[in-house]
Amino acid sequence: VQLVESGGGLVQAGGSLRLSCAASGFTFDDYAIGWFRQAPGKEREGVLCINMPEHITYYPNSEKGRFTISSDNAKNTVFLQMNNLKPEDTGVYYCAAEKTRWGCPWMGFASWGQGTQVTVSS
Repeated sequence: VQLVESGGGLVQAGGSLRLSCAASGFTFDDYAIGWFRQAPGKEREGVLCINMPEHITYYPNSEKGRFTISSDNAKNTVFLQMNNLKPEDTGVYYCAAEKTRWGCPWMGFASWGQGTQVTVSS
C-alpha cells in the first residue's frame, strides 16, 4: 500500500486548496480512505473519510460545508477540497487507507502517507 499526498501550500485565510491522495498497491475500491491533520503541538485528528464500497462520506466532527471529499476511481486518487480556510486549519494533512466494507475506522487505519503541509495565514 502506497499513499502520496500533494497539493499543500501557503494560502491566505478565506482561500481554498485541493489536496490529492494518490493510492497504489491495493484494490482501491475495497478500501476506506481518510484524511487527517495534525496541527503543531496537537494530536492528529480525522477530517473526512470516504468508504469506497459504500460510496459514503463520513464526518468525524464538523467541517461540513467547508471541506469535501471526492474520488477519481479511474486514477485511484482521493481529493480533499478545502474552502474558506482558517489559520486554525494549519497543519500537516495525511491520507490513510484501510480495507473495510463499512464505515471508516478512525482509530484503525494501518496505511499512511507522508503528509503535505498546509499553512493558512491570517
